[in-house]
Amino acid sequence: MEPGSTPPPGGQGAERYRFEGVVVDVAAHSICRDGEPRPLEPKAFAVLVELLRHHGELLSRDQLLDAVWGHRHVTPGVLTRAIAQLRHALGDDSHAPRCIQTQHALGYRFIAPLDLPAPTEPPAPGTPPAAAATPPPAPVPGEPPATARREDPPRDPETARLGRRRSDRSRHWRWALASAALVLVVLLLATRPWDPGPVAAEASVAVLPFDALGGSEQDKAYAEGLAREMLAALAGVNGLRVAAWRPREAIEAGGGPVAVGRQLGVAAVLDANLRREQGRLRVSARLSDTRTGFTLWSGSYDREPERVFDIQAEIAAEVARLLVGPLPDAGEGLRRRLTPTRDLAAFEDYLGGLRLLSAGDRPRAIESFSQALERDSRFALAQAGICRAELWRFEGHRDAGAFESARLACLRAGNMDGTLGSVQLALGDLYRAGGDHARALEHYQRAEADLSVRAMALAGQAKAHLATGDATRAFALFGQAVAASPDDARLHADLGYQHYLAGDLPAAIDALSRSSELEPGNAHVWSTLGSLQAAAGRNDDAIASFERSLAIEPIEAVLNNLGTLRMQAGDTEGAGSHYRQAVQLNPNNPELWGNLADALALSGSEPDEAAATYAEAARRMREFVTMKPGDAKAQALLAWYLANLGEPGAAADALARAEAIGQQPAEVAVLAAQVRALAGEEAAARASLEAARAAGMAELRITTNPFLLRAGLVEAAPAQH
Repeated sequence: MEPGSTPPPGGQGAERYRFEGVVVDVAAHSICRDGEPRPLEPKAFAVLVELLRHHGELLSRDQLLDAVWGHRHVTPGVLTRAIAQLRHALGDDSHAPRCIQTQHALGYRFIAPLDLPAPTEPPAPGTPPAAAATPPPAPVPGEPPATARREDPPRDPETARLGRRRSDRSRHWRWALASAALVLVVLLLATRPWDPGPVAAEASVAVLPFDALGGSEQDKAYAEGLAREMLAALAGVNGLRVAAWRPREAIEAGGGPVAVGRQLGVAAVLDANLRREQGRLRVSARLSDTRTGFTLWSGSYDREPERVFDIQAEIAAEVARLLVGPLPDAGEGLRRRLTPTRDLAAFEDYLGGLRLLSAGDRPRAIESFSQALERDSRFALAQAGICRAELWRFEGHRDAGAFESARLACLRAGNMDGTLGSVQLALGDLYRAGGDHARALEHYQRAEADLSVRAMALAGQAKAHLATGDATRAFALFGQAVAASPDDARLHADLGYQHYLAGDLPAAIDALSRSSELEPGNAHVWSTLGSLQAAAGRNDDAIASFERSLAIEPIEAVLNNLGTLRMQAGDTEGAGSHYRQAVQLNPNNPELWGNLADALALSGSEPDEAAATYAEAARRMREFVTMKPGDAKAQALLAWYLANLGEPGAAADALARAEAIGQQPAEVAVLAAQVRALAGEEAAARASLEAARAAGMAELRITTNPFLLRAGLVEAAPAQH
């Protein structure tokens, strides 16, 4: 057929197009550029053929989607991605196109001149020109091809009969050989393992940690922070699925974009490197196709450091345009999300705070967020960061004073910019921690609309429902959260802690183990995992986890747990030493004071010192349960401290509140047995121990409990190391 003409019905196998040193053979589904084959995905090839068939015409996006995908269950981003692949294969430039012209908001047009077919032999003199251009007629069924029906010399009948016989034999052998070849191909394909390659969602991307070239640790943290901000911004783009953040050590090494795409199930990968030197910020970014490994887009920037927000916004807009098509607001939402402040130093302080918060260093995170606010007093995200850090102190360390600090920070963040998903998430956490679950759910549901925090908003709703006793709804929401962000280490840690509260230790350990795989450098994750393993009686595993945690950084929770293991082994002096170190690191945690008091009471030290320590633990725990009365273990611990201070009535009241809440039943039952044994209620104490066993408390923790041993409720177990 003539290039650019409409193909005849059934005649598309003859289509071949030439332009700009490119040959497109439709029948062979091949494209060669300057003699070199250029691999293309089938859909991208189909788009090219459709454009070539309508050379010079503007085809709308809907026309192309209808023609190639049938416009079913796809987003416009699949077309944008196909066009990007075509540009790469053809060596075309989107900014100065020679082949495919983009008509923004309308569609695409193929503009490269098509080469005409090579001229044939000139016709004999006197032959009319039209005769030379007339194609041969189509063959008639049952007759030899028209080219064979020429005027031949007449032959006698016998010669004709022999010729027909030779022709029939020749035709028979040709069909036999073709059939044998076809069978051989089928057999080869049937015995060859089929590997379809990585299967990825069409409009999806993973943002890899950015590299800081030749930089300091601060530069590396800055680069990682930029990548996290990029991920959060892209997660807010409708129609684009963004893989959850993974640290570099959790990403498959080797194999490049194809391996990462297979691991994370995404269609594209964004990576970048940056260098800060001589007052300049140099950034190189690249978006790669995970099916072929080809670069879909790349960009380099050399600007003043203050222009980092503009660079981020330009990269994000280009990625979004390639994967999902032109944005309705022309990228304004991305620019706003990636420009939370115009003060570069404030932004760096904020990124540092996020890094410290993720690593579990809440005090230093608060310092970093506060410095950001000193530079930009309207920096809403920094205020939300302080709120989250203070709430962690309140809930994780039972520090009553932290709640008021969190409340003020959250309300200030809401006044600065309540439209941000991170701010709504922090407000949801605030009201949930304060026991106002209805208001918490309102804020979590608003935060859910921001795709960058959707998973955490779903997890927040789950925790609110769990606190009101609706475990079925709670764990269904946790399932949705994990599905939305399957590689978020914080989410798995959160899920594990909620399983622990619900009394399901095996599920809790599984979730924390997954969290430690995703974020192996987080000391707090290893600490929590170790405490759960210890609660399950897996002391050897617990010690290994605690050692992993201490190798990263010394934190009070690990020292406290190691003290408890020493206590179980009968080493009360060693336990007391660990507890003292833990109290020095965090004097606001009442449970640490209570554990130190236990060690002092068992070691035979001055009774007054033990009593004073119990009093300090009780004072701080009272403050905490006033703020959070729904913490079952906190109420039970308060009962134990009051029992040791000679206040049996107050202890019984606190214990009744703990048992009525219904959370952490095994922990509460063991503490109830201690309180009742101390009060001389042996039968009630034994009943509490049976309740602890029924709730899943490890027998090792019961038989090594020094207070139960002292009361004669259990027999001594072999010493544990």
